[in-house]
Amino acid sequence: MRRRSPFRTSLALAALLALGAAATTTAVQAKPLRWASQGDVQSFDPHAYNSALNNQFNAFVYEGLVAYDQQFTIEPALASKWTQVEPTRWRFELRPGVKFHDGTPLTADDVVFSFERALAPSSNFKVLLQGVSGVKKLSAGSVEIQLSAPNPVLLRQISGVRIMSKDWSLKHKIEKPQNFAQKEETHAVRNANGTGPFVLKSSQPGIKTELAVNPNWWGKLQGNVSQIVYTPITSDATRLAALLSGELDFVLDPAPQDVPKLRSTPGVKIIEGAEFRTIFLGLDQASEELSSSNVKGRNPFKDLRVRQALYQAIDIEALKRVTMRGLSQPAGSLVAPQADGWTAEGERRLPFDAARAKALLAEAGYPEGFSVQLDCPNDRYVNDEEICKALTSMWAKVGVQAKLASQGSSVYFPKLQRKESNLHLLGWGVATFDALYSLQALVHSPVGQDGSWNYGRYANPKLDALIDAAKVEGDVAKRRGQLQQALKIVQDDVAVIPLHHQVIPWAARSNVQVVHRANNHIDVRWIRID
Repeated sequence: MRRRSPFRTSLALAALLALGAAATTTAVQAKPLRWASQGDVQSFDPHAYNSALNNQFNAFVYEGLVAYDQQFTIEPALASKWTQVEPTRWRFELRPGVKFHDGTPLTADDVVFSFERALAPSSNFKVLLQGVSGVKKLSAGSVEIQLSAPNPVLLRQISGVRIMSKDWSLKHKIEKPQNFAQKEETHAVRNANGTGPFVLKSSQPGIKTELAVNPNWWGKLQGNVSQIVYTPITSDATRLAALLSGELDFVLDPAPQDVPKLRSTPGVKIIEGAEFRTIFLGLDQASEELSSSNVKGRNPFKDLRVRQALYQAIDIEALKRVTMRGLSQPAGSLVAPQADGWTAEGERRLPFDAARAKALLAEAGYPEGFSVQLDCPNDRYVNDEEICKALTSMWAKVGVQAKLASQGSSVYFPKLQRKESNLHLLGWGVATFDALYSLQALVHSPVGQDGSWNYGRYANPKLDALIDAAKVEGDVAKRRGQLQQALKIVQDDVAVIPLHHQVIPWAARSNVQVVHRANNHIDVRWIRID
């Protein structure tokens, strides 16, 4: 059963929003942004949980040395400039005059501390720091990142490494990231002290999160949002009603079935674009026996024929047409088309063929099929639970009885991190616009900084070697070839079962001007409410 989120009436919301406008704006200019989606912020610890909505909120509050502009080109952030001194040494000059929200100045000590923290065992962001062997303070305003080998995508990767105050962290005993898998509670989970454009005012799980503009931010907002009020609303119908009534300005995830109505409704609009996120199925290929299956003494998912059977039993066009209402791009690749390494050839799916799926199961020794539990979130991806329901129906037709276990993100993802799922639905966005990010996190053998989201514990030495080579290859064409070869291995070996790349419709009141982003983040720097 889904957890229901309380939702305030418009009068109550208006009262909350009136609590204060930014000191740097006039009453006319001050515009609160009231928005919602089905999920909730799991943690304000910027190094604990690498998930889109979580990263979205941490980006309001915290910043990295570099950032993306509107075209996803790297631009200066907390570092005003940088130099690649040697292939394995990068020097960054910090922006002068930057202060944390508590008024303390940003120094090199904070940067060194934050990078070391992001490399800690409980960090969920180690994948962004592959090859980083050390971060050295050169002066109060400069640092040097040292690498064990050249990294051609370092700047894109560290754009997601957010800087914390060392003194504040020590004061509150949060030197290490929250252990999200164990649902640890620390001061950083519901409190924040960054340098970013917004200051966290309150975080009430399942109810509301409020932020106010940072009047001392070093940058400049091109929009006019002075306050952010976020309400998690699990019900599609309630989110829709709140938008139509004017209680909300923006909905991140309108239900696909509601989009046609919204397109023709006065006062609201749809802003649509392709996301760089791929939705796929992960399978436990490491356990000797699946804990949720009636098959004992062996693991069906270790057999390529079984993985192919589950793949070919999926009617992807029906999934797109009925479940997603056309808002998806069927995928054969682990990465979306925006990623370097993607090819049209690699996007070709195995054909839907139920008869072939049955034959493959019989060849593998399962003529009557088998049972297994399908774990699925119900508040994370577009129509996630409905996708899983459709899959169980399709698989039942070939003899695979998948028992659906749907859960909220706060329970679901810690379970995956504990490696307790036999079969699961997952989505992954290519934050660096480079296939290495997905390959390294999702299908490299779990070791060190690699395989941190490889919850099926898939392992292939040849694939690992290609991924490791691409990490350090400086020749662009050669490196792209390595990424393409790696993606082909993933495809041929059915390391995961790809479903689709998400197409994201956003819904907003007609007076809200917002820039659609392929990472499915709303960037308040460019939001204007008329």
